[in-house]
Amino acid sequence: MKQLNNNLLNINPFAETNKITSFIRKTLQDSGFEKVVIGMSGGIDSTTSFYLLREVLAPQNIFVAHLYYFKSYFNEIEPILKEAKIPKENIYELSIEPMVRAFQSHLEGVHPRFAKASPGESATFEVLRNDSSEVNRIRLGNIMARVRMIILFDLAKKHNCLVAGTENKSEHLLGYFTRHGDEASDFEPIQHLYKTQVYQLARYLKIPQNIIDKPPTAGLWEGQSDEGEFGFSYKEADNVLFLYFDKKMTISEISKIGFPNAQKIIDYANKNSFKHHLPHTL
Repeated sequence: MKQLNNNLLNINPFAETNKITSFIRKTLQDSGFEKVVIGMSGGIDSTTSFYLLREVLAPQNIFVAHLYYFKSYFNEIEPILKEAKIPKENIYELSIEPMVRAFQSHLEGVHPRFAKASPGESATFEVLRNDSSEVNRIRLGNIMARVRMIILFDLAKKHNCLVAGTENKSEHLLGYFTRHGDEASDFEPIQHLYKTQVYQLARYLKIPQNIIDKPPTAGLWEGQSDEGEFGFSYKEADNVLFLYFDKKMTISEISKIGFPNAQKIIDYANKNSFKHHLPHTL
């Protein structure tokens, strides 16, 4: 697989940091807020976003929530929070498993006969008991993502904060997010950067190597990884997405350059493109 010869995906990390911090500062000023809450998983995107926030805000104005399901990675982010002098009362380490399981258990307990609407009421949720395990796994992952965002927005209301998102451009174009879940936020500091560009910025910001080396994952089930789900790497995807969406090249042209998964990558993006056009309105 070839890389772009003219390094079009390379960024100037110094200039990018200034641009993003100016954006954060202006967003807060225009919105009338002084504080921010961010969900930190211990991954590259949320950690990079946190490093950018601390360039702008005083430690007491940053609230951090580590919302885990299978396993807490708080020990990996705790040194970062200590170095940034984030007050202990601003840090939330919370398992979402009880909430997710209660939600899931309630839905799975709905009997089909209750799915019929009463007069004047809309039909309630009916469990599809013949769902494949893959569908149920995705449903569970969606519940997890939405529970996390419910907590973040509740904390934002409690502490009078804006919610900082952590989505990158690769995830955005691929539609690799849960609607009203990890995609929901008040502002997005790094959504204009492809995943490989986030890594460039992370190295410049001197993010710990163990976080940079960690395989990207949404943490939606045990052993889950982004690239395992895709069937292609971010390295190839970023090149293909850039050439297709930014440079307007055809899939055939991109494939000839030396990207064998070009069709697969664009098909993945097109399959999820409906997420960018919701809700539909009259």
